[in-house]
Amino acid sequence: MNTDLSLNYIIRPSQQSEAPLLLLVHGYGSNEQDLFSFAGQIDPRICVVSVRAPYELPPQGAAWYAIDYTAEKGKFSDLNQARESMRLLQQFIEELKQTLDINGNNVNILGFSQGAILSLAIAFSRPSYFKNVIALSGYLNEDLVEDMDRLESRFRESEFQSNFFISHGTMDQVIPFSWAMQVQPVLERLNVDYLFKQYPIGHGVSPENFHDMKKWLDQRV
Repeated sequence: MNTDLSLNYIIRPSQQSEAPLLLLVHGYGSNEQDLFSFAGQIDPRICVVSVRAPYELPPQGAAWYAIDYTAEKGKFSDLNQARESMRLLQQFIEELKQTLDINGNNVNILGFSQGAILSLAIAFSRPSYFKNVIALSGYLNEDLVEDMDRLESRFRESEFQSNFFISHGTMDQVIPFSWAMQVQPVLERLNVDYLFKQYPIGHGVSPENFHDMKKWLDQRV
């Protein structure tokens, strides 16, 4: 694991200079090794970096923000920690641009679950920040999006808009499928390139899901 930047990470370098970057952002209680299992099947021209969340969850997990399952209203998310993690992720990406031989205009992000929630929140807050956004088993938390009321005008005024691949299991017992679907009308209003896929699975990534995601990314990176 690399510890030279503000967040810890592991990397599979690209075989070319000025490479596209794919940042992998794991879910709650997982770690940087989880999504890195995808790296061997990702186009070797892409520099793959898997980042570790800042809040440790022993014995080996980490989180981007706390989730309290015993709160009176059910599940409570610490949105202040979530916003701080969004800031840390953007700082980390800027550090990668300065230290790696990558194309700063071809930054792509893939998040799972809690990582997908943050990936979408950053992408909706900064329409031109990512080239491609892959959100697996997450949802759009509008409370984390900066200036949500001006979302459509900000996308119209941006230099370019991100492309979105969003997928979810119809039997997900962690994040309900109905939550994931709420992003679709928003994407329709923004008139962006997006694909929403559903699979008859729970909270995870099936081989079919991965295949569809990889095909989509290969066509756009």
